[in-house]
Amino acid sequence: MPESLQQFFEARHQSVRKAREFATRALEGWGLTSRTEDIRLCVSELATNAVLHGTARGHGFLVRLDIDDNCVRLEVHDSRRRQPVVRELTATEISGRGLTLVAALSDEWGVKDRTPLGKFVWSCFKTAGDAAHPISSSGPDRDDRPVEVR
Repeated sequence: MPESLQQFFEARHQSVRKAREFATRALEGWGLTSRTEDIRLCVSELATNAVLHGTARGHGFLVRLDIDDNCVRLEVHDSRRRQPVVRELTATEISGRGLTLVAALSDEWGVKDRTPLGKFVWSCFKTAGDAAHPISSSGPDRDDRPVEVR
């Protein structure tokens, strides 16, 4: 079993659904049951942010999932270094809650610059070891090789 799965997506609105489906297949393949809906929602939010704010014209984004004995790590790589912002919103605003949801649903999250290749937003979800086929990984604090996102 691979240590991680990743897939590249074009910067189009339809890609958000495809990214969510990719994550669902990966989680099912790993036998993960406890955090699937939280992870799927965060994939949707981070992929939407990549499409709307994180990709330069002609570029796309990459979704990467890693699993180990007690954590699923989600990363969404995009081509812009623009830092996402968690904003305070009023009850009547209809958008802008994505990162607030990611912060609420994940156990940990953050942003890492990938100069000159853009950035990635990551989140970790503790799984209490319920994956049927956990893989070894260096965990949520590992320093990944740069991934070029076009």
